[in-house]
Amino acid sequence: MKGGKSKGKADNKLGVKKNAAQTKKEKNAAKDPNKPKRPASAFFVFMYTSELWEDFRKQYKEKHPGNKSVAAVGKAGGDKWKHLTDAEKAPYIAKAEKRKAEYEKLMDAYNRKQAGEAEEDEESDKSKSEVDEEDGSDEEEEDDD
Repeated sequence: MKGGKSKGKADNKLGVKKNAAQTKKEKNAAKDPNKPKRPASAFFVFMYTSELWEDFRKQYKEKHPGNKSVAAVGKAGGDKWKHLTDAEKAPYIAKAEKRKAEYEKLMDAYNRKQAGEAEEDEESDKSKSEVDEEDGSDEEEEDDD
């Protein structure tokens, strides 16, 4: 009897996990490709647009020629970022703030557009149903004649 009960519980648990996986896929599918992408932080601006970073990478590769791990280079870059002074970080922080301000403007426009489309969809649904009703009544009259 214990075996029968445990099988039933195991099936229920598996069913819950399957449903959770399906909802996760549905959430991923619901992403809007037109939504603006979040801006990079000051650290990522440093990591990917900095001449200082390019010099650091070259020096790191010279010191560690056998190490081809991207993670190791990234970790060393993080240590480098931590040891920068506030004055050295300032240009990257300024760039990141500028990108964030642009992102916020784009998001405001995007949100206004989404709100406008939602209102249009509600109005268009009403008008479609009204048009369908009118078309249906005309067809019935023509069939009767």
